[in-house]
Amino acid sequence: MKRTLSIVLAALLSAQPVLADGLNAKAKRELAAKAAREGGQFDDPSYDGDTASRMFQVSPGPSSLPPGQVASRIKDVARLQSARDNQLVGYGLVIGLQGTGDSLRNSPFTEQSIRAMLENLGIASQGTNARAKNVAAVIVTANMPPFVQSGARIDVNVSSMGDATSLQGGTLIMTPLKAADGEIYAVGQGSVVVSGFTAQGQAQQVTQGVPTAGRVPNGAIVERAVQAEFGDQSMLTLQLYNADFSTAVRIADAVNDYTRQRFGVRVAAERDSRTVSIKKPKGIAAARFYAEIENLVIETDTPARVVIDERTGTIVIGNKVKISRVAISHGTLTVRITEAPTIVQPEPFSRGVTAVEPNTAIDISQPNARVAVLDGPDLQTLVSGLNRLGVKPDGIIAILQGIKSAGALQADLVLQ
Repeated sequence: MKRTLSIVLAALLSAQPVLADGLNAKAKRELAAKAAREGGQFDDPSYDGDTASRMFQVSPGPSSLPPGQVASRIKDVARLQSARDNQLVGYGLVIGLQGTGDSLRNSPFTEQSIRAMLENLGIASQGTNARAKNVAAVIVTANMPPFVQSGARIDVNVSSMGDATSLQGGTLIMTPLKAADGEIYAVGQGSVVVSGFTAQGQAQQVTQGVPTAGRVPNGAIVERAVQAEFGDQSMLTLQLYNADFSTAVRIADAVNDYTRQRFGVRVAAERDSRTVSIKKPKGIAAARFYAEIENLVIETDTPARVVIDERTGTIVIGNKVKISRVAISHGTLTVRITEAPTIVQPEPFSRGVTAVEPNTAIDISQPNARVAVLDGPDLQTLVSGLNRLGVKPDGIIAILQGIKSAGALQADLVLQ
């Protein structure tokens, strides 16, 4: 009896991944091989049909949501999940600087890189002491856009990693750019464009911008394309830039209304507040289908939010922010204490000594102390009420934090 129970439990445990995820890895491989033998195509082995049917449920009709705030195109509020950038990084040298490069004593890796470059060019440099001040070691970064092919050009950013004072006038020599997998996908080379500058004299120095970082427009040539077969995808996934359930539902409704009139089927379904799944209809390419739906206009929605940056005094108040009726008193209490000690000298030919007599003056002032009533049914009333208090941005920040603590701010307060 115990052996039978053990066998049953083992079978259930082995079947648990299949029941939870739809298909295990072995079953997915078998389905892919079967589809290949039969001449068909198994689109995504990691996506089970049973799981997809549970997650992908197209609503029979449009939702009854209230109107949104701003009309926007789908391409402006969401992006394709398969269309993503790839980050590249490389180490190289910038030459041709006017004495503003790395000091080889403080940056030994620059000297090693110079020797390695010269040896690759067939020039022996062993046993010599380099004193060059026109070379700087840099880190080169770039973003490789999606669907880019071999031979295309992309922009690269160049940043000094030594003690160089400026990269102005320099030229980036051939630098391989690698991705996270360690493979080379692009090669960068070209003149560095620097927006900042520095000027130095014997007693003064002026610096504007960042002269130790620059950019090489179209400075990298793509040598290897990222494998991305967009045309073979039967399921498109849209990722919203700002997560919101109402916006996701409106995108699905707009796509369904269009495809129902164009193809006779409803193909879009919202999965969560950030993801919308769309099945590609038959008889149309994926690129052409997405080009048609990305220009559909929807009404976007955003939550009520107040963003405060205390370092710069920046305050951003959303359109839907409301404040319950509340009374606010704001005034700055200033206490000024001035010490003016008096030196007292003794009488001539007396036995007195010089003494210090303390003299303290205290001044108390509280300007602009007033009480105002705020009742913000909309953004204009809220801003007018805050301006009526006559306070500066730092005072408005303190007021908004106090209103939030009192429970009268009907919005999310974000502190940066």
